[in-house]
Amino acid sequence: MDFTLTKYEELLDSLISANYDFQTFEEFLVQPKKKSIILRHDVDLLPFNSLTFAKIQAKKNINAVYYFRSVPQSWDEYVIKQIAALGHEIGYHYECLTTCKGNEEKGIKDFENNLIKLRKLASVSTICMHGSPMSKYDSRDLWKKYDYKHFNIIGEPYFDVDFLNVLYLTDTGRKWDGGNESVRDKVHSGFDLNFHRTDDIILALKKNKLPNQIMFTFHPQRWSNNIFNWTNELIKQSIKNQIKKYFFVK
Repeated sequence: MDFTLTKYEELLDSLISANYDFQTFEEFLVQPKKKSIILRHDVDLLPFNSLTFAKIQAKKNINAVYYFRSVPQSWDEYVIKQIAALGHEIGYHYECLTTCKGNEEKGIKDFENNLIKLRKLASVSTICMHGSPMSKYDSRDLWKKYDYKHFNIIGEPYFDVDFLNVLYLTDTGRKWDGGNESVRDKVHSGFDLNFHRTDDIILALKKNKLPNQIMFTFHPQRWSNNIFNWTNELIKQSIKNQIKKYFFVK
């Protein structure tokens, strides 16, 4: 079975065996290593799933980055503090143009207020857009008028990573080749690599077919060893994929 915690650990162990260094996004921006993995986690829902991920990584001496939304289904102060205490990076998963219905002035104020609140819980130096697939607003458009670096933010993956040289792999759509169902989680890649299952990535690692620098994006609510939760997520995501594909994906 794919998208289980067991499979996630198998992927991590394969990356370790392939002699990659693990860096937080902040570390990568400051001093990228030649053979580097960035494990990015978008905490959209079920924050305790992310805490489970963080504990698994800590046992393997791996550091990662976790982006939290400013909504109740993501924002859990206990979880945020616990993940930070394990040595992981905390970032802000902003969606300000969606929550403010496209109003830029309200959006940037919302961004600043939420960033201040998050920084009371942990150090925050990077941000990442939440795709809000059902919304007509792309919160990255906020930076056409404003500059996130004015808020002591050093990077945003969609703006500050050269994906021509860094392979981007995301479980958006609960699959690794979900581009047809993805509204905004897309990059201009310099690699002609396509994977459907996690096992496909693991096999490529064993055959030394992956590049030296990779950013993974995980949504931890999709990964579970509990068969009920696993099946529930599969059904919901399958329905969501069809809605996005036919009504929102351009």
